[in-house]
Amino acid sequence: MDNMDLTCGHFVNPFTDIGFKIIFGQPASKELLITLLNELLAGEHRIENLIFLDKENHSDSMADAGIIYDLYCLTDTGEYIIVEMQNRFHSSFLDRTLFYMCRAIGRQVENLREKRRKERELQTGKPETEEDFLLSEPMQENYGSRYKLSTVYGIFLMNFREPGLEEKFRTDTVIADRESGKVVNPHFRQIFLQFPYFTKELKDCETLYDKLIYTLKNMQHWNRMPDALKEQVFSRLEELAAVANLSLEDRIAYDKALDRYRVSRIVEEDAREAGWKKGLAEGRAEGLAEGQAKEKVAIARNLKSLGLSTAQIAQATGLTEEEVESTVNN
Repeated sequence: MDNMDLTCGHFVNPFTDIGFKIIFGQPASKELLITLLNELLAGEHRIENLIFLDKENHSDSMADAGIIYDLYCLTDTGEYIIVEMQNRFHSSFLDRTLFYMCRAIGRQVENLREKRRKERELQTGKPETEEDFLLSEPMQENYGSRYKLSTVYGIFLMNFREPGLEEKFRTDTVIADRESGKVVNPHFRQIFLQFPYFTKELKDCETLYDKLIYTLKNMQHWNRMPDALKEQVFSRLEELAAVANLSLEDRIAYDKALDRYRVSRIVEEDAREAGWKKGLAEGRAEGLAEGQAKEKVAIARNLKSLGLSTAQIAQATGLTEEEVESTVNN
């Protein structure tokens, strides 16, 4: 393991639960999250404003199964966005992301009234009381319109390689026709970002998108922001993510989260090393057995050339008579 993985720099580690929440999951960091999302969705959609749907954010921790933190947001134009940082591999990860997406889509139908109220609150900039909302609620709609969906985006930042995805940093998925590739339903979008495959150096990061990804991957090792990161967004990130700026409560929570992260990385590294050693030992044993077999064959052929019988050769080498016959005749 790279020793840098376990150092504590000036900035919080975004691959910890509280670190990711501090950077992107609090009201003060909303503009930073909007910037990241707009870079991810460049050319497809632009977000001007969003709100966090904290009351609907029921993360499934499943005994600390590696889930870091879910952000569930509603944009000013009615799209729902799930953002999840996943620290380590676990089985059925892709199935779980599908479940999260389907759950978010299902809630739109189940909580149609709440959905409309939230959308109106975001557009007007002020909360509505239940009475205000009921007075402005339109007449009962027809059956089909109940199932008119807003787009749900799933953004999954992954600090591991997922075997079910291609070996590349970014994978975009849509519901499309298998033959033509034409998008069938535009309301289901997933973006998977596998950080181990992002290998650019800072000098190679020409876009704001690349610089943000590079920063998220490396910032926990830095004592200050590099001079090359001059955009305003990085000044804001520097302010938000500085460990020294954390409240006492957040600092205690962050230290605990960092300890869990370090233990997780050490356990994974130990498991990989144990697997490597086992494979090496098995390889050595296999190689030794193969070498001994080749040596017996060479001896058998020499004894045959000296005129010994098959039975005598078998007795001398430990081979069966059938093996001797097969060996010396090939």
